[in-house]
Amino acid sequence: MIDGAVTTCDTEAAVRELSVVGVRVELPSNQPIVLLREVDGDRYLPIWIGAVEATAIAYEQQGVKPARPLTHDLLRDILAALQAPLKAVEITELKENVFYADLLIGDNLRVSARPSDSIALALRVGAPIRCADQVLTEAGIVIPDEQEDEVEKFREFLDQVSPEDFAS
Repeated sequence: MIDGAVTTCDTEAAVRELSVVGVRVELPSNQPIVLLREVDGDRYLPIWIGAVEATAIAYEQQGVKPARPLTHDLLRDILAALQAPLKAVEITELKENVFYADLLIGDNLRVSARPSDSIALALRVGAPIRCADQVLTEAGIVIPDEQEDEVEKFREFLDQVSPEDFAS
């Protein structure tokens, strides 16, 4: 076990619940981003993630069930077999442009994890996703209503368009 990777829960910082808006790809870098939104607020939290984690999050959001379990499905099944439920995920810190998260397992256990893996697991078990106020203050963004309408229109366009639409 890595030092500091597993600790007991002894303090509770001010946190806000987030919901997963979805996974997007930032152009021109083609870097996946998971976009979270404050449940009782107007801030969004974009987190750049890997392609594998983006796929795992998107699959779960879209209800895609692979023929064999993905890593996050395996972890969900292991937690269930050990009767150690995932109570919540907390995005705890942002250091040097890297986000950190904890899995809150059972009654009193914290396990350090990447936010992308934590989110993929939380979606699979229905656990809440929370973020430290400090992280939201530092990295959260507010999208004005008129831009939010434009973002929604763009999402609708992307849902309906296919690569063949751009062939000449």
